[in-house]
Amino acid sequence: MASIKDVAAEAGVSVATVSRVLNDHPSVSTDARARVLAAVDVLGYRPNAVARSLRTDQTHTLGLVISDVLNPYFTELARSVEEEARTLGYSVIIGNADERPDLQDHHVRNLLDRRIDGLLVSPTDGGSSLMLDAVRAGTPMVFVDRWIPGVDVPVVRADGQGAIRDLVAHLHRLGHRRLAIIAGPAAITTGSERVEAFRAAMAEYGIPLPAAYIGQGDFKAESGRRVTEGFLDLPEPPEAVFAADNLMALGALDAVRARGLRVPDDLALAAFDDIPWFVHTDPPVTTVAQPTGDLGRAAVRALVDRIEGRAAESVTLAARLVVRRSCGEPDPAEPVPAPREPSAPRESSGRREQSAHREPAASQEPSASREPSAPREPSAPREQEPSPVMNRSQS
Repeated sequence: MASIKDVAAEAGVSVATVSRVLNDHPSVSTDARARVLAAVDVLGYRPNAVARSLRTDQTHTLGLVISDVLNPYFTELARSVEEEARTLGYSVIIGNADERPDLQDHHVRNLLDRRIDGLLVSPTDGGSSLMLDAVRAGTPMVFVDRWIPGVDVPVVRADGQGAIRDLVAHLHRLGHRRLAIIAGPAAITTGSERVEAFRAAMAEYGIPLPAAYIGQGDFKAESGRRVTEGFLDLPEPPEAVFAADNLMALGALDAVRARGLRVPDDLALAAFDDIPWFVHTDPPVTTVAQPTGDLGRAAVRALVDRIEGRAAESVTLAARLVVRRSCGEPDPAEPVPAPREPSAPRESSGRREQSAHREPAASQEPSASREPSAPREPSAPREQEPSPVMNRSQS
């Protein structure tokens, strides 16, 4: 990687002259400026990624590289980032990686070249040498939603383990035992984390997660469709499928309907990441919802802290289970009538006559013959989003 000394040698000027050109100082001659800029171009020099100490001013601009702009979760995240940044006096330039590491690095490089003050990234993989170089060079950076393990950068994320545990308990309570997952890429932290949380929650109920019930997706709708078709072709298909993001859940819905089947009659479905139109599908989709707006705002505040020389902290917020009707839940528009108490028996001609009401009491629990009772049954949460609880640890 070229240094400022290499640029000075290529342009035939001093290091101080290069510094003045890079900082738009008016004292540099037109000829010297042209030679320095030509040398920067030839050598591929990136002053903001490699030599942050050269900066003497700020652009009040943040860079945001999101994984997929078509994913409603990241669209909402970007909106909250832009709103919070504007409140704090910063503008935002957004790059869409489209779940591609090469596009991610393309946007990171361009943003650094535009002299942004700091960078928010939701990494598409853990092996970007460009981002690691930028971190080592002192570029203020914060990871949001996803992160690169072992890199000393504040992370703002949601912890979905508790909500996934609640989801498995909910599915168990509804009588489902054959549970499958459409997983995200194992190389992405959220992909591997959600599978392990699902497996661990199932283990609490003594339910195995066979390899045939783990489908490898890529956080896009087409992979959700493909994986679900594979599940439906199994000799013993799963009873319920958990899609590890919203787009894969939409693909799963397409696959079920293409077979002439129905959710939840033929296959129960739940998704990670709530999106506005899940309440409008038929049936509405049960989800694990992240506090997306709060994540975006917290990420901006952490990044601005780093830019302005304050200590920045990692932030973890809690996800929550949102119960709707895609897993076989009762329709709230058709309430189950309260069970009636049997009439007291009365004596007649030396024998007891039972009441004419012989129906058993109604119950929402599965038959006891299907499975032993669960060791733990959390109550179903409400749709209303509570204020998230922040667990802060020093970055």
